Amino acid sequence: MNVNNPGISLIYRLELANSVTTFAKVASLVGVTGGDIIAVDVIRVSQDIVVRDVTINVSNRDHGKRISDMLNSEPGIRVVAVSDRTFLVHLGGKLEVSPKIQIKNRDDLSRVYTPHVARICEAIRDDVSKAYQLTIKRNTVAVVSDGTAVLGLGDIGPYAAMPVMEGKAMLFKQFAGIDAFPICLDTKDPDEIVRIVKSIAPAFGGINLEDIGSPRCFAIEEQLRKELDIPVFHDDQHGTAVVLLAGLINATKLVKKDLSDLKVVIVGIGAAGVACTKMMLAAGVTNIIGVTLEGILHRGKDYDIPAWNWYKEHTNPANVQGTLADAIVDADVFIGVSGPGVLKPEHIQKMARDPIVFAMANPTPEITPEEAAPYVRVMATGRSDYPNQINNVLCFPGIFKGALNARASTINEEMKLAAAHAIASSIKDEELTEDYIIPSVFNQSVVEKVADAVSKAAYESGVARREIHHTDNY
Repeated sequence: MNVNNPGISLIYRLELANSVTTFAKVASLVGVTGGDIIAVDVIRVSQDIVVRDVTINVSNRDHGKRISDMLNSEPGIRVVAVSDRTFLVHLGGKLEVSPKIQIKNRDDLSRVYTPHVARICEAIRDDVSKAYQLTIKRNTVAVVSDGTAVLGLGDIGPYAAMPVMEGKAMLFKQFAGIDAFPICLDTKDPDEIVRIVKSIAPAFGGINLEDIGSPRCFAIEEQLRKELDIPVFHDDQHGTAVVLLAGLINATKLVKKDLSDLKVVIVGIGAAGVACTKMMLAAGVTNIIGVTLEGILHRGKDYDIPAWNWYKEHTNPANVQGTLADAIVDADVFIGVSGPGVLKPEHIQKMARDPIVFAMANPTPEITPEEAAPYVRVMATGRSDYPNQINNVLCFPGIFKGALNARASTINEEMKLAAAHAIASSIKDEELTEDYIIPSVFNQSVVEKVADAVSKAAYESGVARREIHHTDNY
């Protein structure tokens, strides 16, 4: 995330002298400074003044400050206040708790609380599985973060991470009907995080780990998966991997190549990079080369990062050494989960026919689509303002919905593979184009297809504790 991201929308409350020419002057000044007025609302009118809220799109905060200063310096115009529309959305937080039924009388009170609630408590005491039937556990996910790897901001702490976790909870509810609670922990100790999450697990049907820095995220997820009997899913790893694979399945259809024949180069071997690699290996890709700032990961070197030592043993079958320039020769696919500007046009020119490039660094990809356009066949990024956005929203609502429906004890590779194929199948073969290999995040059928495929895979792989009837969403 860039604090100077284009498209900031500000609301200027202006007190204007009650003159026909005053607002025309406002429009002229805003236009001169490069601002874009998109809305005007009258707040109050008197004999002498008019108070208006003027919504202006600006390029960044400094630009907004220049407009404010220029307006204030003009006779007959006073800037009363400036509000950022994004901040207004977050005022008081973005979530609330609403009861499913209303307590209208003493009888209602006695049934939802004391004394009759004691019967529900006793039923769950005698059979813990009834918690899925008689409490919110059956449809509730904890979104857990320590605030150490939030967006592109890095370690900003648990308080600053809350807006993101609230947003994630909103997406769970809107796209999958799942109740999710943001939980930000004021600790970076992996053992303490595991202990806390285990302690709160009775209230939840699943745990979504979010924005926890690498390599700690690996150990935290692994330990929780071992010690809990509910799904644990680190979305930054596996969500990215699932959507990436979905895009790759469709991209290879366009270029008429098989997954098993691909040479894939991936830059950025952190949490997402390792997960993407494991997902591709599970899908049948055999030739993957990982590249870091230290160069290509290979079996002739021992690394300080345990994940890299695992990586060198499971990838790079030809044991290629060197840099990205060496790895990229005759590659069919480039995958970037690193940083801006890593991939150059000259790299793409060394790739095999019909290059596939997934440049997923945010907000600035490893190479921009404009730079890559003359050389690539299929291009995807992590941004919403370009075609083919690799967006985790396509994955996690449906995966958790399917896992909760099946009352799965975990989310395994079979379920993730099923999710990837379900996302890919949301686009029919006759609809596939270079700019349309990934469905829209607002395509509601994606969630239903993913949920159905995931619950079926959970049942077939033996981790479901509830059999459900599947519908044909295809």
